[in-house]
Amino acid sequence: MAEPGTNGQGANGRAANGRTSTLPAEGSVPSRPGHPARVLVTDLDGTLLGGDRADRRRLHAALARHPEVTVVFATGRGLSSVREVLRDRLVPRPRWIIADVGASVIDGTDQTPAEGLQRRLRAGWPGAERVRAALRRFPGLEYQHGVVQDGRCSFHLDPGHLTPELTDAVEALGCTWLYSADRYFDVLPPGAGKGGALAALAADQHWPMDSVLVAGDSLNDLSLYGLGAHGVIVGNAEPALLAAVPEDAAVHRPDRPGAAGILTALQDLGWVEREYPLVVGYHRPPVQPGPGGWQPPASPNGILPTLRSLLTANPQALWATAAVLGPHARPAGLEGHDTGLPLSFVRLSPAEWTAYFHRACKETLWPVLMSQPRRLRFDPDTWIRYREVNARFADHIAGRAAPGATVWLHDYNLWLVPGLLRPLRPDLRIGLFHHTPFPAPDVFAALPTAPEVRASLSRLDWAGFHTETFAEQFRRVLAGTPGALPRVGVHPLGVDRDAITTLARARGRRRTGARRTGARTAVAAGPLVLSVERLDYAKAPVQKVEAVAALLARRPGLRGRLRFRLVCPPPEPGITSYDATRRALERRIAEVNQAWGKGGWQPVEYLPHSLPFTEVVDHYLAADVFWVTSLQDGMNLTAKEFIAAQRAVGRSGVLVLSRHAGAADQLGSAALLTDPHSPADLVETLDRALTLPPGERRRRLERLAGLIGDHHPADWAAAITSAIRGGSAERAAGVSGAPAALL
Repeated sequence: MAEPGTNGQGANGRAANGRTSTLPAEGSVPSRPGHPARVLVTDLDGTLLGGDRADRRRLHAALARHPEVTVVFATGRGLSSVREVLRDRLVPRPRWIIADVGASVIDGTDQTPAEGLQRRLRAGWPGAERVRAALRRFPGLEYQHGVVQDGRCSFHLDPGHLTPELTDAVEALGCTWLYSADRYFDVLPPGAGKGGALAALAADQHWPMDSVLVAGDSLNDLSLYGLGAHGVIVGNAEPALLAAVPEDAAVHRPDRPGAAGILTALQDLGWVEREYPLVVGYHRPPVQPGPGGWQPPASPNGILPTLRSLLTANPQALWATAAVLGPHARPAGLEGHDTGLPLSFVRLSPAEWTAYFHRACKETLWPVLMSQPRRLRFDPDTWIRYREVNARFADHIAGRAAPGATVWLHDYNLWLVPGLLRPLRPDLRIGLFHHTPFPAPDVFAALPTAPEVRASLSRLDWAGFHTETFAEQFRRVLAGTPGALPRVGVHPLGVDRDAITTLARARGRRRTGARRTGARTAVAAGPLVLSVERLDYAKAPVQKVEAVAALLARRPGLRGRLRFRLVCPPPEPGITSYDATRRALERRIAEVNQAWGKGGWQPVEYLPHSLPFTEVVDHYLAADVFWVTSLQDGMNLTAKEFIAAQRAVGRSGVLVLSRHAGAADQLGSAALLTDPHSPADLVETLDRALTLPPGERRRRLERLAGLIGDHHPADWAAAITSAIRGGSAERAAGVSGAPAALL
């Protein structure tokens, strides 16, 4: 490809009398011990600037992640023309510039000539005026006016005028010449040329040639090859260059053009990470640092274990996630997670995480998702942080996704990524699964940045939900958005039933008594009502305590017997939006226990901490009623875990399930449905659950066990990735116990 306004990087180019200089080093700066040099030496037009912008962006991102790779331009352009190129933000910053077809060597840091090197490369140069005067007699030779030339003379010349007399005249001047693209004729100093300049620069910098990768696309780049360096001839190269460079394992010949071809070679050499056909974007990693090292999630269920299972079985997938690093943290420690998973971290400071997650996600977006817009708190500054973190995820994914890759985003935490990623990588297929509810249009409109979010979500290829209700509300929110709307899928997530069954049977029919819960004394056998949920106003924990108090007032026979056990781990430190809920909950628990407790019995057993999953299963097995009262919920997997555990050991506990939980769509025909917005209904439904005849309890649990099915969450994940790609698995019969719908 010709470089505009220069001697060109032309098609069908022919080089003659090219000389490779091995000039002695001057002013050498050796590589640091233990840090071997890695140097990319690349032509510009047709090579580094070749391919589409998405390819160039991918290469730029890879080099930005690896500043240890030194970039050198080797171009026919002059310095002023290179400066124009550098205005493009997708062009990596060069440490050195070999310009003027090797007659100039420029320090890329301050764009000043490397005087010593340049002097030696131009030794014997008679000067432009003398060259032009000596060649004026050749009528077919037209000087390239308007092109800044330094240390060379560049002409236009038709092939018929390239004669022995002309080349002899150049050699009589003590110069060398280069002809390319059947048009460009360059007269150079005898020691100049891209290859000679590179050899001199490498000697000066103490770069071993086996640490250098040269990249080109035309015969003008031929002198770069054969120096002992690694090479790449990009996919759009002139056939003449491919023919002129001998077959060699050190010379890569990818099919991809321009920047994509360079990136392929860098990946093959292991200088940069490879790209992935599937990239999962989720703000939380599958492991968390702890006192004993990196710890996996306690439960085998939920999105973290599901994604872990998917990626463990798929070496072609990458998980892009956040890592919160304090000011003294060592980024290298991120590599010690020992999960066997390809994790790629977006590094955030604690302040960035607080603004992004604790504030924007939990105080602005979460109330809208939970249909509680009155709780919404909007701070423009924290929203800027939310946007910035989403932009960093988009850039990160854009740099790691292979051409045409599938990108699977998760949840509202990355709502702006689709809109930011689509212009960067229009080749990608982008899907987002909502594990939370999706609000109705009037609630969504309460979000001050609703237009920005709506515009971003409209750039998805696919959006997934647990229920048809949430999917329909998504469609209504996006109605009227310009362009084609995303395809929508309904995929209710299930649980790893085999794992739960095995664990439940191993734990036996043991009951979790006061010794395990921290209660002071075991009490006479009585009904145990259990809730397992994180601290969140959306789970209605205070309403449950109020209902227990009301039930005790109504049913004196339950006093001294009924136990409500609330396993309620707190959110991560720093989330203050739940503080009022925690204070109200703890105050009301204390009041109810004081009012109704007697002897060693208290009606509410409060466990405000996380438990190992084995202990959670013990609680499931001990419970007579499992009580889910979410004001809104995407799915609620604890309800399904309870069913699987009880069924595994032949128990017949009752599930009381909120009408507003996603699981109600799947399990509502066999559960007892309750409305947490109605205090009276909470009491009535709980009372009914405690008085169901044994036969009805058994029949309901058997039906619930059939409804949850036995599809592994990994199958759910595989179906969704196929749906994002537009595959047929979206129409498959049944994912996680319910048909997968392509809507």
